[in-house]
Amino acid sequence: MEKLRIIFMGTPEFAVGILDTILKNNYEVVGVITAADKPAGRGQKLKYSAVKEYALANDLTLLQPANLKDEAFLSELKSLNANLQIVVAFRMLPKVVWEMPVLGTFNLHASLLPNYRGAAPINWAIINGETKTGVTTFFIDDKIDTGAMILSSETPIDETENAGQLHDRLMDLGSKTVIHTLEMIEKGNVDTIIQKDTADIKTAYKLNKENCKIDWTKPAVEINNLIRGLSPYPAAWCFIQDKNEEWNVKIYEAKIVLEDHNYTIGSIICTKKEMKVAVENGFIQVLSLQFPGKKKMNTPELLNGITFSTEAKTH
Repeated sequence: MEKLRIIFMGTPEFAVGILDTILKNNYEVVGVITAADKPAGRGQKLKYSAVKEYALANDLTLLQPANLKDEAFLSELKSLNANLQIVVAFRMLPKVVWEMPVLGTFNLHASLLPNYRGAAPINWAIINGETKTGVTTFFIDDKIDTGAMILSSETPIDETENAGQLHDRLMDLGSKTVIHTLEMIEKGNVDTIIQKDTADIKTAYKLNKENCKIDWTKPAVEINNLIRGLSPYPAAWCFIQDKNEEWNVKIYEAKIVLEDHNYTIGSIICTKKEMKVAVENGFIQVLSLQFPGKKKMNTPELLNGITFSTEAKTH
């Protein structure tokens, strides 16, 4: 059995959960690679990635290359003498990097590949109304999320679950799957499965302002799935208009109310404690939201301080 010397590559909180599990299972991590520090917030202070914070707190060797093909970085990477690299939510690697370790470089992806290759697999699984998802480990090749699969683990998606809740469950499932993958590699008994491309493969497109905007003409289920799939971040949004004012509003939680009505699609109907938006087959009842410059609040809190007229509508 070959002793593993691991380099770990990752950036967000999801990757931290996996790295922590690797260390707690007594694997040797000889280096951590994460994104360069970026200015953030009003003061534009440099912000560390979640993985950097964890690496510093645990006294791990840390590299933050701006360019993954830089000779100085490649030399430093080689000097760590790793025989395996693990990638979780990082960036596309050049061949010279992923080919370096003798046992290869594997990635943990938060979907059941080949579906939902790309940047936001957790979000799109919910947005598209999937009833199950999972995680997959695979050896990296020269394309994005297309390499030979090692292991996959499946989990159901609850119809009320949002992206944040699913993220945390997949981080736990991913941690277990990575450890199982490491055990297989240690023992030298990995049997990979080549991914098959078919016409109906679904893609996890990068999220942007346009694909996060709510289209109130869509069926209630699709609207609710979008809200769940983007909560708590980056959040589904829409414009709310009332008389001569307009606000860009984020919606974090809602529920479907199926009933016949004669309201115009997009109309807002409020009581002292409830806000509903008329859709084609009923209403979307808004449960929590955020107005510009305000904190996130539940609907009764909002309606305590603002009154909408009968002309209020979304778009």
